[in-house]
Amino acid sequence: MRRSLARLFRWAGEIGDGESVVGAALPAHGERFANAAEKDTRNGMEIRWNLSGAEIERESFRVIESECDLRAKLPAPEWRVARRLIHTTADLRIADTLEFRHDPIGAGLRALRAGAPIFCDSKMIRAGLSVERLRRLNPGYGPERLRCYISDPDVVARAKAEGRTRALCAAEKARPLLDGAVVLIGNAPLALARIARYVLEEGARPALVVGMPVGFVNVVESKELLARCGVPQIVLEGRRGGSALAVTTLHAVMESAESGD
Repeated sequence: MRRSLARLFRWAGEIGDGESVVGAALPAHGERFANAAEKDTRNGMEIRWNLSGAEIERESFRVIESECDLRAKLPAPEWRVARRLIHTTADLRIADTLEFRHDPIGAGLRALRAGAPIFCDSKMIRAGLSVERLRRLNPGYGPERLRCYISDPDVVARAKAEGRTRALCAAEKARPLLDGAVVLIGNAPLALARIARYVLEEGARPALVVGMPVGFVNVVESKELLARCGVPQIVLEGRRGGSALAVTTLHAVMESAESGD
């Protein structure tokens, strides 16, 4: 299951356009396609069967940039992150709600090159992160640097005893590692709010916070609380968010190092 999740999220964050790769019906065994494009005669739709993942990505980026002038809106490292998020969601409007505060890409890259721990609010985020890509920035990265406490027995027991969410208790367990850490929140607004309170009230200083919880309760408020914090952050404002977007954001930050921005 963990391997399947990892493959799924790495497609979302790196290869992208999973519909083109996964959703299309494959040719029958032994069937050959002579041309790059084959028409389905039943509905007249044109399916390009033999595109590689890299070709699909390039074509997706071309479409995105033809329909949304990200380069005019954002500096290079930031528009690359926005482009990745659009690629993951197919929603051009996402760039209008994306906020970069306090040099988050530069701060995040410095932390990753130093081997900073990465706190994830969900197992889906931890499963989706590319350890291989992290190791390009610091060879010391391994699964043990990706911290997620959501299913730890002490967290589960405390949440049950106190009538609180496991995500909130997990964020409290993460307090000792927050200084200098990379924090990825793609699910739980209470986890984001708790970390923001640690910053405001106790002087915690994470190197980067990706604040993208999703939902209808406490979500907007938690993001507004984070906005008061003077720490590097990338935030998707409003109710939108999700684990896949948090993973994609950090992958895009790492990609900016490879692009030389």
